[in-house]
Amino acid sequence: MILKKNTLFFSLILPAVLSGLLLTASFPKPHLWPLAFIALVPLLIAVDQKSGRYCFLAGFITGFVYFATLIYWLVLTLNQYGGLPWAIAALALILLCGYLSVFPAVFCLFLNKTRFHPCIAPFMAACLWTGLEYIRTYAFTGFPWGSLGYSQYSNLILAQMADLCGVYGISFIIVLTNAAVAHLWTARNRGFKHRMLPLACTLAIGFFVLLYGHQRIQTMDALIRSAPKAAIGIVQGNIDQSVKWNAAFKTRTVEKYFQLSQTLAGHHPDLVVWPETALPFYYGLEKALSFRVDQCILALKTNFLIGSPAFKSRDEKISYYNRVYMFSPESAITGACDKHHLVPFGEYVPFGEYLAFLGKITAQAGDFSSGPPDFIPLEFKDQKTGVLICFEILFPTISSRFVQNGATFLTTVTNDAWFGKTSAPMQHFSIAVFRAIENRRSLIRAANTGISGFIDPVGRILTTTDLFTDSTVAAKLPAMTVSSFYTRHSDLFTWLAMVAFCLAFVIKRFKPSARR
Repeated sequence: MILKKNTLFFSLILPAVLSGLLLTASFPKPHLWPLAFIALVPLLIAVDQKSGRYCFLAGFITGFVYFATLIYWLVLTLNQYGGLPWAIAALALILLCGYLSVFPAVFCLFLNKTRFHPCIAPFMAACLWTGLEYIRTYAFTGFPWGSLGYSQYSNLILAQMADLCGVYGISFIIVLTNAAVAHLWTARNRGFKHRMLPLACTLAIGFFVLLYGHQRIQTMDALIRSAPKAAIGIVQGNIDQSVKWNAAFKTRTVEKYFQLSQTLAGHHPDLVVWPETALPFYYGLEKALSFRVDQCILALKTNFLIGSPAFKSRDEKISYYNRVYMFSPESAITGACDKHHLVPFGEYVPFGEYLAFLGKITAQAGDFSSGPPDFIPLEFKDQKTGVLICFEILFPTISSRFVQNGATFLTTVTNDAWFGKTSAPMQHFSIAVFRAIENRRSLIRAANTGISGFIDPVGRILTTTDLFTDSTVAAKLPAMTVSSFYTRHSDLFTWLAMVAFCLAFVIKRFKPSARR
């Protein structure tokens, strides 16, 4: 019995834990991105020829270790800003990781149930993982944090294929490589050619992907040089979250943004961007503070994009919104964008009439309503920008809808103060890189406490600010009008991958019946 437990530990549990840790290590921080290409190898070798329940268990362990070590910062957020005791905050993390771990568990279970021919098994594994990531992005409001492709945000040559197939295509290549490498061991009793064929095909695909990436960088650089430029300024107010909504600090907050914005005057910006809910009051309702904001805009005589809470009263019912206003140089509101994809249990409670007892993790965030899904870009000078508020940057289709509607820039405003000095702000920032590449747009990111910065249409991070510092940054960014394949066709590649797996699964399941 002891021997059996030891065998199970070393042959299944330990490799599963190792895969989970390697996956996390490929993300910021420490961002050892090459590890992503071998991270799943221990897991795939461990589940080879195992029973279905052991495969599910191994996948669940890998997923749990992976997500628990990647989003550990959730405990800090729940405790420090949600007011939950450490034990309850830890329990919430465990429950979320338990849900997320079901996806790699199902991945391993389906691989066990199908057992495709070894030559096509790596490709089917990549299709399956890609489909599951897509489902995780949108199921139950969606939580796509930690999709494997995001680990390659600094691997720019590989990342260029995101303008064809989105971040899911990068995940496909990562899992395909892992499965091909694992195949060298799991097919060790077969002939040399049989073992090497999947790896050779993977290397060939990798060669063409890298060649495509190299050529796309050159092409985009030429377009960037010839594109018109817009001068953009970002103000990082670094407002302490513990006092941000305190009435005594409202005037001080506005004055701070005013003073920081004035430092940008020498750059002659076409647009100045303040972060999500930079205004700790309802603009237009509190006259004195609203007038002070107007004075700031008039002083710089340029367009301002400013985050503010907002409300709408209808039939004696008040709805609250997480809004961004576009102001003209004359301080007139020329457009507004309400956050459409809200943070579950942060900005609203899903199925509130049944789950209201759970409350929200951040009491200061308010009980917001979702804005209309019209995705209309906001205009400034001769340009248009699509605005993604915080959590929305995780959902690729929101960015592509804005670009389809004419956006020449993408802007994301956020308040990452909830994350403290953990790895979460850099993880959040890295996700924005793929929205820039997918749509071939310059991306502006304004965060209350950082990280703020600029990303060009190739995915290069041009400028970043330090965390928890008062900062302003400015840059001239190319205004692009090119339309990428991903912008036009969205997640076509992912759907094809899911269809390919489903067809292969059906054929595999029906073949034995046909033979009988």
